[in-house]
Amino acid sequence: MAVRLGDDAPDFTAETTEGTLSFYDWKGDSWALLFSHPKDFTPVCTTELGAVAGRKPEFDKRDTKIIGLSVDPLDSHQDWAGDIADVTGNALNFPLIADADRKVADLYDMIHPEANDTLTVRSIFVIGPDNKVKLTLTYPASTGRNWDEILRVIDSLQLTAKHKVATPSDWTDGDDVIISGAVSDEDAKDAFPDGWDAKKPYLRLTKQPDK
Repeated sequence: MAVRLGDDAPDFTAETTEGTLSFYDWKGDSWALLFSHPKDFTPVCTTELGAVAGRKPEFDKRDTKIIGLSVDPLDSHQDWAGDIADVTGNALNFPLIADADRKVADLYDMIHPEANDTLTVRSIFVIGPDNKVKLTLTYPASTGRNWDEILRVIDSLQLTAKHKVATPSDWTDGDDVIISGAVSDEDAKDAFPDGWDAKKPYLRLTKQPDK
């Protein structure tokens, strides 16, 4: 069964490049990014894992732990780490799950038989401190992911979890946000003392609350 937004993220114990790991214990109260790649020693995956490693300080700023997965065994992951560093200049700095038995891939529905019945697709799951799934994305094997976009989405998820706002199209951290439709104009006066710009009665733009 597919893992949907709002579901509890399935817990698991798995072998990784950083030892045996229990997901909930490893994650703790942090946010987490769990992502799969189809196969080790492949060109797109090599660029992706190096790109994630290079952005780890940005994920750290957002209290977001990173963990990757493929159905390749542990020794393959460890050997491949050298190629990732050589090609991208970024050493692997987060755990990779060795999911040869597809246990985790099946829990998170990462195997799409119509695409490939043995390899994982490029899945992304962002999981909140409450262990609920906040974001799911699926890319085909041929398309590398844009990790700056994932960071942007995490910014939005974290902001909207704290404040009664939504983020408009193409929003980035620091831009104006939309006051939630559940907040009346009267209540908005207290919540957003700087006021707002009502483009329409249902579209009220205001400054980002934490800036």
